[in-house]
Amino acid sequence: MVQVMLFEQRLWAGLADGTVTVAFRRWKRPRARAGGSHRTPAGVLAVDAVAEVDPAAIGEDDARAAGFGSLAELLRQLDRHGDGPVWRVDFHHAGADPRAALRQAADLSGEEVAGLRARLDRLDRAAPDGPWTRPTLRLIGERPGVRAADLAAAAGRERHPFKTDVRKLKELGLTESLEVGYRLSPRGRALLERLGEPRARE
Repeated sequence: MVQVMLFEQRLWAGLADGTVTVAFRRWKRPRARAGGSHRTPAGVLAVDAVAEVDPAAIGEDDARAAGFGSLAELLRQLDRHGDGPVWRVDFHHAGADPRAALRQAADLSGEEVAGLRARLDRLDRAAPDGPWTRPTLRLIGERPGVRAADLAAAAGRERHPFKTDVRKLKELGLTESLEVGYRLSPRGRALLERLGEPRARE
């Protein structure tokens, strides 16, 4: 299963071109495993090794490989996340996120529309608070680039469950994340139109 790993935006270019090849995280237990894959805005990272390390054993070369200008800068970043165990994750760039191509696939066949409609219906049926998929797509279409907290408030929902649900729509290629908020992908806009929903803002 491909998981998500968070990186600061300033590191995205280095992840993509292979100059950033290691990450250090303070985790109670490892959240990555050798052989696994993680999605990032720079593409998919394949994990080569995961090991708990002594912060005193981290060197200047390690800090540069993690995208920091100095070891002191990296250690300050780690200190901001408490004093738990430090894990080193070595990885390499393994290509573009396949969802990027999916988001652009807007020429939907009747079979694809039916399949997506069925997926949305299943998500709605599984939700304890009732149907949410179409209202959320409409909301993002009407308010692209709006903070998740503001969108959640407009929908009468808590921020974290709202963001979790938007990620489910992203997995279907219907939405994409912006630096702030979200927008519908071309595929998401095409689906809303095929479902007879109001046209979303570009």
